[in-house]
Amino acid sequence: MSTDADAAAGDRRRQLQQELLRRARAGTARRATAGSGTGPDTARDTGPETGPDERAPQDATPAATATATTADPQGVRAPLSRAQQRMWLMERLGGAGDSYHVPFATRVGGPFDVAAFATALTSLVARHTILRTRYAEHDGEPFQEVLPTPRTVPVHVVDSEPDDAPGLLRREAARPFDLTAGDGVRALVLRHGPQDHTVLLTFHHIGMDGASLETVAGELAVLYAAATGAPGPQPLAEAPQYADHARREHDGLPGLDGELDDWTALLADAAPPRLPRPATPARTGSPAAAVHDAPLEPGVPDALRALGAQRQATLFAVSLTAAFAALHRLTGDDDLVIGVAGTHRRGTAMRGLVGLCVNTLPVRVDLSGDPSFARLLRRVNDALLKAQSHRHIPFDLVLERLGAGARGTDGTALVGVTSDVLGEPTVLRLPGTSATYVDVPSDGAKFTLSYGLEPAGDNGSPRVLVQYDAKALDAAAAQAAVRDYAALLHAVAADPDLALSALPLPERAAAPEEAGPDPAGPDPAGPDPAEPDGSGAEGDRHPAARALRAHPEVADATVVRPAQGPAVAYAVLRDSAGPSGVELLGLLRRTLAPGVVPAAVTLLDALPRTADGPPDSARLPGPSPQDAPGGPRGQAVTEAFSAVLGARPAPDDDFFALGGHSLKAVQLAERLRTHLGLPLTGLDVLQARTPRELTALLDERAARQSEAKAARRPAARSREVRPGTVLVTGATGGVGAFVVRELAAAGRPVLALARPESAHLVAGEGIEVVEGDLADLAGLRDAVARADAVVHAACTFTRHEVDLAATEAMVDAWRRGPFVFVSSVDAYGHPATDRVVEEAPPQGQVSPYGRAKLDCEDMVLRAAGTGGRGGASAVRSPIVWGAHDRLREQLRWGALGSLYQAARQGLPIELPAPGTGGHAWYGAAWVHAAALARAVAECLDRPVHGVANACSGHVSWRDLAQDLTELLGTGSAVHLTGTVPQDLDHRWHYDSVRLARPLRARPGEDRRTVLAEMTGPAAGARA
Repeated sequence: MSTDADAAAGDRRRQLQQELLRRARAGTARRATAGSGTGPDTARDTGPETGPDERAPQDATPAATATATTADPQGVRAPLSRAQQRMWLMERLGGAGDSYHVPFATRVGGPFDVAAFATALTSLVARHTILRTRYAEHDGEPFQEVLPTPRTVPVHVVDSEPDDAPGLLRREAARPFDLTAGDGVRALVLRHGPQDHTVLLTFHHIGMDGASLETVAGELAVLYAAATGAPGPQPLAEAPQYADHARREHDGLPGLDGELDDWTALLADAAPPRLPRPATPARTGSPAAAVHDAPLEPGVPDALRALGAQRQATLFAVSLTAAFAALHRLTGDDDLVIGVAGTHRRGTAMRGLVGLCVNTLPVRVDLSGDPSFARLLRRVNDALLKAQSHRHIPFDLVLERLGAGARGTDGTALVGVTSDVLGEPTVLRLPGTSATYVDVPSDGAKFTLSYGLEPAGDNGSPRVLVQYDAKALDAAAAQAAVRDYAALLHAVAADPDLALSALPLPERAAAPEEAGPDPAGPDPAGPDPAEPDGSGAEGDRHPAARALRAHPEVADATVVRPAQGPAVAYAVLRDSAGPSGVELLGLLRRTLAPGVVPAAVTLLDALPRTADGPPDSARLPGPSPQDAPGGPRGQAVTEAFSAVLGARPAPDDDFFALGGHSLKAVQLAERLRTHLGLPLTGLDVLQARTPRELTALLDERAARQSEAKAARRPAARSREVRPGTVLVTGATGGVGAFVVRELAAAGRPVLALARPESAHLVAGEGIEVVEGDLADLAGLRDAVARADAVVHAACTFTRHEVDLAATEAMVDAWRRGPFVFVSSVDAYGHPATDRVVEEAPPQGQVSPYGRAKLDCEDMVLRAAGTGGRGGASAVRSPIVWGAHDRLREQLRWGALGSLYQAARQGLPIELPAPGTGGHAWYGAAWVHAAALARAVAECLDRPVHGVANACSGHVSWRDLAQDLTELLGTGSAVHLTGTVPQDLDHRWHYDSVRLARPLRARPGEDRRTVLAEMTGPAAGARA
């Protein structure tokens, strides 16, 4: 059992549980889930860095005294903890994928009661409000808010052969979370036989860590026993709530200034280790996480424990010392920082707390002077105790104090290497069943390199692991690292007094200077002679040119150094779909020494050369790199830098040096994306860190966008079928107009169905208008036959027989490509439960409108995949809001018309009080038309082959009434009553998971903003 001793208190801690290494090796669930850190695609983020977590003994066993639960008042907002802010920022930045999903899987043998498990899981969610908490933003600040308890948390059951289980588990664990929805846990049960099941619970790391998993597993066993009537422990004690912890942390931050000053002084001049970068870049979409392991002799862990005991150190401290020694040999650096696990759990008040309480502790050690391992152990132990004494300080606060100083020259984060000791995985032990741990593979890697010691492996034999980010660390170096680590532990277990230089390591990994094409200095053959024109071109033998040509997607490259200013690289790609110039520049930054990295990489169709072969610098394009980025995009970038960072930048000023961090990167990207209409993410800003590089990236994307549009644009007045044409019905309607706009912006050719009187409203670049409507069945068939995909976004609302006849005609003519039918949540009817699972069958009374939608869905889905047809998607949307006249009319006179008109006229508004009729909430789901359009476009590329919901959020009638009265300026009084008006008898929340990514809100898509657009003065004048 591994312990982590605090010398001041002499506490013994529970063995450190599984962390990031195990998760990436075979999944995520050998669970001491590593905390958030700098992930594979977020190395330049300056937000909080949380690391592998540690468990306190009190968290493992649920108390058994009382049945009360503490619950945050529903609807009350709380700040995010600093660790949660990291998770939230990762979602906002994009690119994290499933790195921060926490799957927890167990093979359950024996009688398993699914209904009882669903009851137990629902009770667990009722106890711990973090599992039903949504995350949103108000005035630029994120917050968390507790949602009502669902009557039953859905547990999906799928019949599966055991051999098919890994793929099913992996797909379920990788499904994206919608942090705005408040669904903190998903449950899937694979039924292999009557008494053979695999149970998978998937959490998001924003509400879960390793210690929490043990609490969850223990409490589920108790709750399951109660649900089945089996004898078990006493009822569970009152549970502390995470929002209270977040508030305490937030309130205590102002008192940390003194300790923050100490931390800042300790880490002020620290730098990330110089790790060997991959010689060949990983292909896009390939997994980031990779793991190598090596066995240890059976007696090594005990020998290392004895070594630690002789020197007042734990096994954890010994293994950490070995990690420092191995990293020293790998990099050649004497001054190193490794991150270790910290936790904010302290005292009985946090016993049984479920939530994200992890914190990274940076341990900085001086390895100079060739110390013996025993002496290095003393240095590490002192540094470790110093770090543990500050474990209550969120590390991201330290990073904020350090600013750009916490970054390497290439922007990599200070803590990119971690170390831990691994223990037994957590499993779900339900009464009357057997439990076997199940690995769930993951592609994500949070850290560049992690060392792990496993005293007892799967077969009881000890081993070491090295988990690494294959996109950031050379694979050969990682293989050597795990062998070195194992050999080092064997050696020091036998003789701890050996000097570091004398430790018998089997193979030395290439240091950064050895890993690339001569990054440290000039070519061994000497500098290239200056070109005859005096430009000083260094030509094809420059290290940057050679590094570019080593890239598998680069055909040719050269570097030119003008008479004044920095060198510039030029490259020719083998394929037009290859990397951008900014991406290639990022590769050079990571591979070469700073002194030889060019200012920019410009892509050309071919390199102009002289008759003798060297590049013809006179024919290479400008502008010179010292010139400021020009044009409207360059000006927009400069202005965005100034607005977000508060200082006007020079062309090559670094984003981090100007005070940038991850949240500001998101803000800058959103500002430019909105202004320029070009795709840009926070990660792009963190990678293209100067105004010049960001402008170049935007120029490239603008050019590609124009090329795509030009390639797909038909000749003027052409009636020929264009490849990839998408037919959109209802193109002038509130939904269809946004769909047309979304497709046209992406360069897709559009065939828009519109009535003659409104056809002019749709016409535009890349859009061909077909005049007609749903009653013209022959015209519909002709339009469908001309298209390669169909989006049916039109409906009559009242004449359902027209909807049915039109859909039948379109399906009859559909012979290729995907079909997306924009349906309605009315198709669910009036379910008995207040939460509606995506694709649930209709229940209760279904309106004629909903019945027509169901019948249309059935026609489309049954035809999919037959007769050459593609996949089909039925996208069910609730109330649609957006800045469009049709949608404004629906708000005024549609289903919510009575509420809107009362608010507009200042009349009293009567609403059903919570609890009326036994329902805790009355309101409706809504979706922003732009988000719905993105979801529809997503279904063209990736059909859901069934039903998917498209919801931006849910709003109570009281909140909506308050919004409307404030925006309309009338101040209508709101009265809560015990009656439910017919038009307000709505109480359902709809799951919206399958299309969570395209539905994620963008700036200006929050409820308040869209309602302001729909009720503002311009809109009111038309009322």
